[in-house]
Amino acid sequence: MSPEVLSTPVAETVKTPDRAHSRARAARRRKVVVGTARALVLVAVLGLWEVLSRAEVIDPFNFSMPSKIWDQIWTWTMHGTAQGSLGEQIWYTLYEALIGWVFGVVVGVILGIALGRITFLADVLGPYIKVLNSLPRIVLAPIFVIWFGLGPLSKIASAVVLVFFPVFFNAFQGAREVDRNLVSNARILGASDRRVTFQVVIPSATSWIFTSLHVSFGFALIGAIVGEYIGATKGIGLLVATSQGTFNAAGVYAAMVILAAVALVAEGLLTFTERRVFRWKPAGSGD
Repeated sequence: MSPEVLSTPVAETVKTPDRAHSRARAARRRKVVVGTARALVLVAVLGLWEVLSRAEVIDPFNFSMPSKIWDQIWTWTMHGTAQGSLGEQIWYTLYEALIGWVFGVVVGVILGIALGRITFLADVLGPYIKVLNSLPRIVLAPIFVIWFGLGPLSKIASAVVLVFFPVFFNAFQGAREVDRNLVSNARILGASDRRVTFQVVIPSATSWIFTSLHVSFGFALIGAIVGEYIGATKGIGLLVATSQGTFNAAGVYAAMVILAAVALVAEGLLTFTERRVFRWKPAGSGD
């Protein structure tokens, strides 16, 4: 055997770590560039907004300006709001959104998997679900306030109806898209319908369900905010309504910024959980 043949595997072994190191370095560099570009875009937008507002090119009374929005957030943080501390308002909205989100997700997943697995059930209930999905669900919020009052229950109900449908349709589609060969092989091995559902269908539909979770939590926050805006005793939505009622544009934008921050934190937690659940996936397949 020639020396060239013997040296080939060694050369490949040496090159492979170098290529992996280069890819990792390139990925880190790209992350830094993307993060810097995002920060520059944000600074440019806020700076332009501030300059145009101070020059009165845009109406500062209606559009406010970033400095006043920051002052409003600082005032709420240090001195609280008319309804209590800022943390209490955030927690109240987050509590309503979380409870509504959990209920909506659980019911949506159960019904989605059930209708995806049982054709007769899908044929019977399918038209009703489509009709309910066609309704403008935001307009149900005033009805829930009438039914359940100004407490958290009406906001939870609003969150549930907004969360249910995206989760349901993703779970339903995920159950329908399961590889039929996997189901057939499981049945050949003697698996019952229950075991097929829990050990084949649900794991296969998990990626579909997680996709809906990212969108649905934002819907839960919207449901809670809309319910609070219509009628509540606490919450970020009430801050929006109160600020609007007093023509405090900075307060409206400040409440929106706080809500966006809460949504971003929740999105980060969901992404972290998803990556932990799908650790077995090859790199890049889950993105």
